[in-house]
Amino acid sequence: QVQLVESGGGLVQAGGSLRLSCAASGGTVSTYHMGWFRQAPGKEREFVAAIRAITWLGAITYYADSVKGRFTISRDNAKNTVYLQMTSLKPEDTGVYYCSQIIGGTRTPIGSWGQGTQVTVSS
Repeated sequence: QVQLVESGGGLVQAGGSLRLSCAASGGTVSTYHMGWFRQAPGKEREFVAAIRAITWLGAITYYADSVKGRFTISRDNAKNTVYLQMTSLKPEDTGVYYCSQIIGGTRTPIGSWGQGTQVTVSS
């Protein structure tokens, strides 16, 4: 089973940017459907963004409405890493961010969660 380690979180002011990384070992991320999720204090974990396994169609991505146009998910096959570039951050983006394999074309995670990375956006 692929092991995933998230990093890149931190404290940022509203309107700022951060790039999160999800480094994989024990598997090749280009062959997996991958997603980012987040959990705010006192709330359920929610879907943020996903990127499908590479096909002749290229890297198909999709997003939660709340982040569309502000966040970009991408993948570096050479580094076996998935990224989440976050711009125009808002206080409501605060939470612990996790990456996970997902069922292709869905928002359903597969497997266990890592430790996540904390993102805090101050107003």
